[in-house]
Amino acid sequence: MKAVVLFSGGLDSTTLLYWALSQGKEIEALSFDYGQRHGLEIELAHQVCQRLGLRHEIIKVDLRPIVSSALTEPAAEIPGFNARSSGERPAGPPTTYVPFRNGIFLSLAAAWAETRGIEEILCGFHVLDSPEYPDTTESFVRAMEEAINQGTGAAFGKFRFKIICPFLKLKKADILRLGLSLGADYSYSLSCYRGKEVPCFECPACYYREQAWQQVGEEDHLLRRLRKEGKL
Repeated sequence: MKAVVLFSGGLDSTTLLYWALSQGKEIEALSFDYGQRHGLEIELAHQVCQRLGLRHEIIKVDLRPIVSSALTEPAAEIPGFNARSSGERPAGPPTTYVPFRNGIFLSLAAAWAETRGIEEILCGFHVLDSPEYPDTTESFVRAMEEAINQGTGAAFGKFRFKIICPFLKLKKADILRLGLSLGADYSYSLSCYRGKEVPCFECPACYYREQAWQQVGEEDHLLRRLRKEGKL
């Protein structure tokens, strides 16, 4: 079965690549360059795909004129994890939320996949570590799946799109354990919201990644590579 993997280059989507391969799927990786300040992840994601012998498509869709987010505005402050978790947290998503990003990505992925005869769209969404993001939930995924099937050629009944999110109910440490069991290499996967190859160790993404590696009891492959290259 052919499938397209939404591949950001982070830990979760890297695991997803290895999971999809383990399922015997014929996959293509699809990344979005949307004006994110951490765009270096796309460059390294391409290296990951090359190492795995996978076709990697990068779609450029600049969301900066449309949305406001700490992830797309270079001057915006990226919250540290302590600041994010201390005191009373405001209602609604955090400043690192990009409005309807995953809905936009899934819509574009569906159009891209329909053109190429691909019916499965794979995503690494999960919510247990980041419940404030409304576009990673199971209800959101099912609603988008229904909308895509009603608004594409699937409406004529010849096929039906499936959005597959195998990690929805897993914690990041469990996702990491799964990836390691599949032989995943995370040396070129980036998570840091601040956009550098060397992680800041302060933002929420760095915090969750560090916690996951500590819980599995191994050294982060990225840190090991950076240390070997003299960058850390």
